Amino acid sequence: MLTTATQSSPRPRLPNGVRVYAISDIHGCAHLLEQMFGVIDADMSNSRPYRAIEVFLGDYIDRGPDTRRTLDLLIRRSHRRNTVFLKGNHEAYFTSVLGDPSRVTDWFGFGGLQTMMSYGLSASPNLTKGEQSELVRELASAMPPQHIAFLRQLRPTFTCGDFFFVHAGVRPGIPLSEQRESDLLWIRDEFLRSKKRFGKYVVHGHTPVRQAELLENRANIDTGAYATGNLTLLSIQGSSMLAI
Repeated sequence: MLTTATQSSPRPRLPNGVRVYAISDIHGCAHLLEQMFGVIDADMSNSRPYRAIEVFLGDYIDRGPDTRRTLDLLIRRSHRRNTVFLKGNHEAYFTSVLGDPSRVTDWFGFGGLQTMMSYGLSASPNLTKGEQSELVRELASAMPPQHIAFLRQLRPTFTCGDFFFVHAGVRPGIPLSEQRESDLLWIRDEFLRSKKRFGKYVVHGHTPVRQAELLENRANIDTGAYATGNLTLLSIQGSSMLAI
């Protein structure tokens, strides 16, 4: 489905010659990510933008069937394209599990078990403290070092022109430069209900919607890929936005 922005002026703009492709909340759906790479590659071959930037808005892991292959694809993509990888709340929680194995059973509750299975591991939901620590050691050993490094090095935000890219959103009334990372990764209602401008046009995911929402002050491109089979790609050039 194609969705185009309907906005009153002034419309946010990217610098001349720059095209951004944004994707959010892949959640282990490697097959859908590959399809979107094909869409991007075809578009770049046809339009040949002066500078293309592929921006990924976090939540690469958990819930879906193939976290391991998803990370392989993203890392491989970073070697041949201009890419930006943002942190999602799922990556933040995962890295906290590596440091505190007692959080592993809570992680299972929102998709961590699927991530473990993609690395060939399984676990009971009722683990002793010692079993939790051993399981996290096994997972860290089973994961390629480059996967762990990738997840630890993610950045919270990316700005280009009049656009501000982030996983969850921002807290209204707080300058973008002063936002707390916890809000950038986790916020929902206060941000989603706000009709205010945020200083820049915010592109985000985190809260699944039936189809991409391109609103006056923000764009939500999380279409619940792991549950719906619909991974959305947002293409931005100049002041034009197109969701595919």
